[in-house]
Amino acid sequence: MPRTTANDAPVNLALTDAAARQLTNVTKSTAQLDTITPRWLTKMLQWVPVEAGIYRLNRVKDPASVAVATPARDESELPTTYVGYYEKPREYYLNTVATILDIHTRVSDLYSSPFDQIAEQIRLTVETVKERQESELINNADYGLLASADADQHISTLTGPPTPDDLDQLIAKVWKEPAFFLAHPLAIAAFGRECTRRGVPPATVSIHGSQFLTWRGLPIVPSDKVPVTRGRSKVLLLRVGERRQGVIGLYQPGLTGEHSPGLSVRYMGISRNAIASYLVSLYCSLVVLTSDAIAVLDDVEIDKFHDYSPTYR
Repeated sequence: MPRTTANDAPVNLALTDAAARQLTNVTKSTAQLDTITPRWLTKMLQWVPVEAGIYRLNRVKDPASVAVATPARDESELPTTYVGYYEKPREYYLNTVATILDIHTRVSDLYSSPFDQIAEQIRLTVETVKERQESELINNADYGLLASADADQHISTLTGPPTPDDLDQLIAKVWKEPAFFLAHPLAIAAFGRECTRRGVPPATVSIHGSQFLTWRGLPIVPSDKVPVTRGRSKVLLLRVGERRQGVIGLYQPGLTGEHSPGLSVRYMGISRNAIASYLVSLYCSLVVLTSDAIAVLDDVEIDKFHDYSPTYR
């Protein structure tokens, strides 16, 4: 029986946990940000440095007019030809993703142990800027993947949900060394259900230490930046790299205050309100070098489910 006082209040025989915790050092985590994703698209693109923030895409004019021949074993006259270039090629300008981070000097002076407040604020801001970068690479109305796909490189699903047949159709559109599919996680789950229904579970592959579903040996890369609207989404297939005439990313090298390629963090000074400011800027763009480097599967139904229970007769 515990000891009690005259008014029946319990008396502790030893130091309580609550009191003991006042003398302990609490182990703390860094600030966790739910919106951080692996950003696989930015990791799997080839990034090309540009000068003066401009990339000029030169293309061949009328490639069918380049004349070649297979002459007989005689002295037949060979055709003459030349390869014409577009006289007004498109130029891509780097896009900016930027913000100004404000930190009160009192906060950074007094509350920077065990974690440096300035470093943590910059880290979380940079993560958010990079998340926006991946969204722009997919959805930007000027240079994003969806806007850059030619009309004849868009196809619709056969029945609604993404099936193996649909992905095969994408491969037929991007058949020259395709690199990977890109889809929202919900669309990938829908594809997995269709494969289960057909009894053809997709294989997996390890890339960058993570597991990806594959189809025909091509990884299906997830990104929550691929749009989902009213239960419909899209699946993209990309060829990447300059050598393959695929999709490339652009960045500006050698920035003042460079934090990572194409991203800078610059100290702007302290205001009369004792607030220190930091300019966080990221410069990037994306180029589809040839029209058959990307194909898009439209109208992908992501909320169809099946009854997998066995049927007995």
